[in-house]
Amino acid sequence: MITTIQKQQITEALNEFIKLHNISANEIVKRSGVNESYISSIRNGETTVGKSEIKDKWYLMISEFIGLSLKKEYWGLKETPQLYRMFSTLEDAKENGLTNIIIGETGSGKSYISDLFIKANPVDTFKIVVGSLDTIGDLLDKIIDALKIATPKTKSKKIGEIARRLKQLKLEGQNPHLIFDECEYMKQPALCSMKELYDALIKICGITLIGTSQLTDNIDKLRKKNRSGIPQFYRRIKFGIRELPTIDRSFSMFLDQIEDKALIRFLKQNCDNYGELHDVLVPAMKEADRTGQPLTEDFVRTILGMPKLLSA
Repeated sequence: MITTIQKQQITEALNEFIKLHNISANEIVKRSGVNESYISSIRNGETTVGKSEIKDKWYLMISEFIGLSLKKEYWGLKETPQLYRMFSTLEDAKENGLTNIIIGETGSGKSYISDLFIKANPVDTFKIVVGSLDTIGDLLDKIIDALKIATPKTKSKKIGEIARRLKQLKLEGQNPHLIFDECEYMKQPALCSMKELYDALIKICGITLIGTSQLTDNIDKLRKKNRSGIPQFYRRIKFGIRELPTIDRSFSMFLDQIEDKALIRFLKQNCDNYGELHDVLVPAMKEADRTGQPLTEDFVRTILGMPKLLSA
């Protein structure tokens, strides 16, 4: 249930978002999936459209789109070396229409950072998450869905329509940018389609592929086997590969607010990356708030179902 105060917060945040990013209401409708009449009424501080009450889900969809959290945040932004390197690479690709590959360890914050970048550039930046079972057709459909364009029938026509839409955005004074996440799942046909997009969009649209070292390992294997299209693709991205710094496994940025030294030792011993640290700490912090219990090693072990070993 969204309170009246929260609805006011969403209204203020929405209007500020539109002013900050100079984004049209029509673009918000397309990107958020919220009906235009709801957007208009909420912007004016109204809670109804005609005689109908605007349902909470529309407020929630708007707050998600503009990046407004209505709940207490347990995992704040940390200015890690990975964040600085990745933001720099993404900004360079966006501003100059470059194609880059960002390689980082599992759990180093790649997806989290890319989402932050999209929130900072909501008008002309589009993120596509690659699935392990995605075919080239699936991947092109995801791009088309993100761009909100009509779906041609053939793969070549789909790529052509994607290129035309992004060129149109460039002509309108924007800096379009396609971000592909979890690209270690990309198969040979998908990688070849990236070559076609590169050729069609060089200096027009930034293209960033994000993945683990499995991505570059896979490209190397396909290149050495001289698989169709891969040597050509590699030539285009060879000097655009950027590796993120290794994870600081002391987690010094994340543990400075924890008082229990035993818990700090436990987290360092059991968490291999920032993602695992998040998965342990956030549920424990929420439960500690709910129950009023202190955040200690014993408490976290109880939440995780990991009883403390008895000393001999």
